[in-house]
Amino acid sequence: MSEPPARPAAAVPTATYRLQLQPDYPFAAAARDVPAIAALGVSHLHLSPVLEAVPGSTHGYDVTDHTRVRAELGGEAGLRALARTAREHGLGLVVDIVPNHMAVPAPISRNAPLWSVLADGPGSPYAHWFDIDWAAGGGRLLLPVLGGRLSDELDAFSVTGGELHYAEHRFPLRAGTEHLPLPELLDAQHYRLAWWRLARTELNYRRFFSVCELIGVRVEDPDVFDATHERVLALLHEGVIDGLRVDHPDGLADPGAYLRRLHERTGGAWTVVEKILGPREALPAGWPVAGTTGYDALRHLDAVFVDPQGADRLAGLYREVTQVADDAGGRWEPTVDRAAHEVIAHELAAEVTRLVRCARAALGRTEDERHGDHADWALAHAIRELLVRLPVYRLYPPPDDDPALSAELLDGLAAAARAAFTVPEEAGTVDVVARLALRLAEREFGARFAQVSGALRAKSVEDTAFYRYLPLLSAAEVGGEPGEPAISPGEFHAYCARIQRDWPATGTVLSTHDSKRSADVRARLAALSEDPAGWTTLLRQVMGETARGANGALDPHTAWLVWQTAYGLGTPDRERLSGALRKAVREAGLHTTWTEPDAAYEDRVERYLDAGPCGTGREALAAFARAARPQTRATTLGMTLLHLTMPGVPDVYQGTQEPYFALVDPDNRRPPAFGEAGPGSEKAHLTRTALRLRRAHPEWFGAKADYTPLAATGPGAEHCLAFIRADAVVTVVSRLTRRLAEAGGWRDTVLPLPGGRWREALSGREVTGRGGGAGLAELLAERPVALLVRPD
Repeated sequence: MSEPPARPAAAVPTATYRLQLQPDYPFAAAARDVPAIAALGVSHLHLSPVLEAVPGSTHGYDVTDHTRVRAELGGEAGLRALARTAREHGLGLVVDIVPNHMAVPAPISRNAPLWSVLADGPGSPYAHWFDIDWAAGGGRLLLPVLGGRLSDELDAFSVTGGELHYAEHRFPLRAGTEHLPLPELLDAQHYRLAWWRLARTELNYRRFFSVCELIGVRVEDPDVFDATHERVLALLHEGVIDGLRVDHPDGLADPGAYLRRLHERTGGAWTVVEKILGPREALPAGWPVAGTTGYDALRHLDAVFVDPQGADRLAGLYREVTQVADDAGGRWEPTVDRAAHEVIAHELAAEVTRLVRCARAALGRTEDERHGDHADWALAHAIRELLVRLPVYRLYPPPDDDPALSAELLDGLAAAARAAFTVPEEAGTVDVVARLALRLAEREFGARFAQVSGALRAKSVEDTAFYRYLPLLSAAEVGGEPGEPAISPGEFHAYCARIQRDWPATGTVLSTHDSKRSADVRARLAALSEDPAGWTTLLRQVMGETARGANGALDPHTAWLVWQTAYGLGTPDRERLSGALRKAVREAGLHTTWTEPDAAYEDRVERYLDAGPCGTGREALAAFARAARPQTRATTLGMTLLHLTMPGVPDVYQGTQEPYFALVDPDNRRPPAFGEAGPGSEKAHLTRTALRLRRAHPEWFGAKADYTPLAATGPGAEHCLAFIRADAVVTVVSRLTRRLAEAGGWRDTVLPLPGGRWREALSGREVTGRGGGAGLAELLAERPVALLVRPD
């Protein structure tokens, strides 16, 4: 087998192009698309996970075997062939890896290490691979796979070929137990098969968030790290791949220690981490990575195109129309608080129970607390009340800890948690738990507290509150802050300056495989903040018309969701809208859920969709969209150009070089279709121009390039966002253009430019300044953005 040519000399990509590999889009399909992708101007392909996964998986994060490249994608031969094709077109490969968890597949034999653990229990050579609390299960691993109570499912079991069969599942049998009667046989195993509903309270292994089909892996163990990374590291050292994206590092016991080991083993390959940063949170400075995958950039790119006054007005009108309770979606903070309490008390109840056991054990090792008389219920209550108040995903052990956050945990957060106790004397347990949580180096309680806090924030904020608080759906995006949907140009510039100084090679994104709405959908929705009164007037009209029909009965809170979702997608595609809305109402959990679906309610949502956005309201939505087209165009092109020229390494999600309207998965994971858009849109032209410029002149955008804001002067100055990189390339975008037009346009607004000649790269025309500046009325006459470069 011939090896791929040597990797490109540049260690840091100029831009990456994300491909979501799946059986319908394997390595061979990606190789066919390489010429078109390379022509865009990126330097690297960015591949979703490539190791063996659950058959049919459209994402690949459910890894079953770390030693093999996924056969459904073409196996290792297919990956190497893709690498060769990519090299021939000047592209490298960046690959997504999943250190936090593995799949619990059906049958479990697909995961050989886990199969060994089920067969041999704690004595298995793989027992240390997985985060299992054997003592809590009486020496057995709980597997919540049964459709009903065990007593009701006994007839569904059979023993065949020395294995236990149940539905699509197969399980190994402990040696010498295969001839036992079924009840005794089940009791004799190293695992306990249980009704799926028992996972909520009795699960005794760490999982990914609340997904029982994904079991936590202990990569902090050097042997486990070596075994789970051997194949990827070999491919990297051979030059088949060049860089890594690390999925969900916050699930690990010590993310910093893991990343330092990874950095050492990769030889410093370009690596970004899927870390979700809070609004005022910084990536730990000691992590040896290029930066994040870019959700923090996404938040800033979105928010700078939201009208702050309009967003406030829209939120007020939303509450007026929906009449939803403050903690059920009416106001952001109460909504988050209620969601967090619900998740920690229900979905993550088993995790809290394990934390109580860990706390009890830790207190037993602490002389001062050994006789502290802290009841289990008080420990559980203190743990829950501290977890729901953490303002970030998790705490980190030294040397990656944040002293200010630690002090806040012991002070302000603890005081608020103590207030949740009825009896002040019992509230002292909060301080004990807070001190334990900060002893992260002791691992057992501190590390687990941090791991659970990350799961809680993801489930309560991203997967619940985002689906309840609905004034402006574009703000409810991964890394977003729906309660503060807008930022100023000054805040955007400050963020970019900080990134250029601290993390110049970080990743930046606009759309991903996890986006709840693609960037173009969010751009349409952001324009609603520029016309809140118009949107609300339209909504009252179409909701009233729909309500008069036979299928128009739906609560106004969900109706708001239906109309805004349909407007964002921009086409009355019933199948795609129906799937996204069903997921939204189940995630919200106010009327129906994944575990207790209300078929009658979900049917009402379907009928309302048919009667409203896909029925009588269809033309009214289209007319509103036509009127808002100038604002949508300006926001779409502005977001795109900022993304491609700001500090960092832009990642372009598959297909998004063209207009791309996608809703939440699986809608956003459809295989890409290259070559179907004809000659290409103005968005595609902008994308190619900017990416090719980055590839031709990496020094203009890299670590040594500076970033300097340019402030326009004149009546339209606040509507211009501009900056210069390396004194060689200027980005100019328009924002909040409805108010700009209402005020009379750019008029005499001028953008100061450094001396010398400039060429507008999107049109090719020369730009002549007036008195050291360019008039924006002329510069932006053809399109609402401009990209200026020094003439050759």
